[in-house]
Amino acid sequence: MAEPITTCIVAEDETLLRQALVECLAQAWPELHILAECEDGASALEALAEHRPDVAFLDIRMPGLTGLEVAAAAAQVSPASQIVFVTAYDEYAIDAFERGAVGYLLKPITAERLSATVQRLQARNGSNDAAALSALLERLAPVGRAVDAPEPLTWITASAGRETRLILVDDVAYFRADNKYTTVMTAEGEALLRTPIKELLTVLDPTTFKQIHRSTIVNLRAIAGVVRDDSGRGTVRLKTRPETLAVSAPFMTLFRHM
Repeated sequence: MAEPITTCIVAEDETLLRQALVECLAQAWPELHILAECEDGASALEALAEHRPDVAFLDIRMPGLTGLEVAAAAAQVSPASQIVFVTAYDEYAIDAFERGAVGYLLKPITAERLSATVQRLQARNGSNDAAALSALLERLAPVGRAVDAPEPLTWITASAGRETRLILVDDVAYFRADNKYTTVMTAEGEALLRTPIKELLTVLDPTTFKQIHRSTIVNLRAIAGVVRDDSGRGTVRLKTRPETLAVSAPFMTLFRHM
């Protein structure tokens, strides 16, 4: 007999909504133990790999990795985890959820909706339809990004010593978190951007820039090669920079088709 569901993670980038979901879960499902509360896709992916929870509540639209991308990676890093997508009402998405028999939770979250979701999860009791999830992710790809998302960043203004540089985003090899700021690395050298890396994730083109570590975003066009070691971690070689970049093990799933 399968063990009852007992653990989960919650990923939602809006603090108040995340707190509300956690509080609602405590009331609707007292036996459930929340192992991690995540504010973006990167931390959600790392939490999945670390904790391998029974359930993951994933907001579809998050900065950096979307909930859909995290769910796709979960098939590798935590295949037994049941996925529940948290989403605002969207007829296309809801129709896909119903056809795909995959868990979902509509915003705004109400006690009635959460109770129904909990009952569905408990009825499945750990069963996970990988094929259904894969088909759903492919169908939902167009709704993973917000329709009102700003145009991707084209230029940035960064400082190098006393000099202020205007840098074309396409020329950036990678960004690395530096406390409250971000280091920008190009073929010419480094500069400092007075924007936290989390904010950058919301304005970079997600088809070109990918997180490979919680603190690192790489330009896919700047990658010369990716090597995986025996531990599952990876190393990125760059076309225009001599240093290599570490890829944490959960993020290696993003490179499985490269």
